[in-house]
Amino acid sequence: MRNLLLLLAVWSCVSLSAKTGTNPPNVVVIFMDDMAYADIGPFGAKAYPTPHLDRMAKEGRKFTDFYVTQAVCSASRAGLLTGCYNVRVGILGALGPKSTHGLNPREITLAELCKQRGYATACFGKWHLGHHQKFLPLQHGFDEYFGIPYSNDMWPYHPGVRHLPMAERLKKWPHLPLIEGNKIINPTVTGKDQEQITTQLTERSVQFIEKNKDKPFFLYVPHPMVHVPLYVSDKFKGKSKAGLFGDVMMEIDWSVGQILETLRKHQLDKNTLVIFTSDNGPWLSYGDHAGSAGPLREGKGTMFDGGCRESALMWWPGTIPAGSECTTPAMTIDLLPTVAELIGARLPKHPIDGKSIVKLLKGTSDTSPHEAYYFYYGRQLQAIRMGKWKLHFPHGYRTMAGRPGGTGGIPTRYSQAKIGLALFDMEKDIGETTDVKAKHPDIVKHLQALGDKMRNELGDNGRTGNGIRPAGQL
Repeated sequence: MRNLLLLLAVWSCVSLSAKTGTNPPNVVVIFMDDMAYADIGPFGAKAYPTPHLDRMAKEGRKFTDFYVTQAVCSASRAGLLTGCYNVRVGILGALGPKSTHGLNPREITLAELCKQRGYATACFGKWHLGHHQKFLPLQHGFDEYFGIPYSNDMWPYHPGVRHLPMAERLKKWPHLPLIEGNKIINPTVTGKDQEQITTQLTERSVQFIEKNKDKPFFLYVPHPMVHVPLYVSDKFKGKSKAGLFGDVMMEIDWSVGQILETLRKHQLDKNTLVIFTSDNGPWLSYGDHAGSAGPLREGKGTMFDGGCRESALMWWPGTIPAGSECTTPAMTIDLLPTVAELIGARLPKHPIDGKSIVKLLKGTSDTSPHEAYYFYYGRQLQAIRMGKWKLHFPHGYRTMAGRPGGTGGIPTRYSQAKIGLALFDMEKDIGETTDVKAKHPDIVKHLQALGDKMRNELGDNGRTGNGIRPAGQL
């Protein structure tokens, strides 16, 4: 029966192509790691050039208020690929080499959605949703996979263990593997290997596009960069005059350019949606090896906007209005239902949290399909955004408290701080500095009621929600 359904899906896709003379749109998602809001030219970067991303913005649409579900690696990726708040699917924090869980096989990913329509699918980069074989991309709808299973600092050269003898280091962090398909092809990735990874992912992406240029495809490129430790190939070393971080960002920009140029070369640009964004904001404790959240407050590991609001570009010449800007809030959970609408795929039967933003994408409406977005950190509901309003519930958070971070890839320590119930007007106060709850008690009351409703669904610290599904287990 499963094979019959797959054949029917492929036939349906071929039939549509025959009737319209074109394939349904290709989809490319380029997902950065720890890249901050102001790290690319279209969002304010000045210290190094990003010409290809600048062109992407001029030919496409900037989303200025674009969010991830949680400001940490695995949680953020779970939200992107499933269309769900990561709390719903049981993925929290950053999974490591000792984790025994991963994305549940029952969850429907963007890749599996695209497979309904006969798409070729590939993931090249950092997966971070479970490193055991049953959790790897090939088991979640991807035809091809090449990359690392978790963050590139989860290895015996982590700053926290570099002072130890190697035998002691390996007790805390095993060697970092490079995987192709379901097989480890390099069990001991080195710094020299990491210097080549952006180039390798780019080359794989170009080859995948060229191989599948005559049929629809979904390409997911979750770059390991600019997560520390930073590495760059010889062709970009010292080129930025802005340190190693600038060099790495220049190579990322080059990578985007290679992908876009390949689409143009094969006349696929007018039938391909390309999305560029990041998994969370800057890891501020790393100082000169971290990016800049610009006007936003805090960074990675917090649900202030510096942690969870990401620069986002969406490009589809002829469909997305060129040089345009969307200031309506949107989130990575919305990408799955958006793609479903664009390619004519069925949504999962189980509940998801995202809603289609096709109208925002095409610029035909500036109205959000959501009443509000909900910001959990761990299992705690910390904030809600509704239109221009963002309400923080009382919670603790980490902060550099205005101090500079570390240098040369060695972090400094965070301080701990607390925020009470606070309301911010994100149109007038992008930095979340001035609490206006006393002036708007009706807004506070409404958002508190929305919070209570979401707690019934997804829980809160010490409280189990009715809508939570378990992660996959070994």
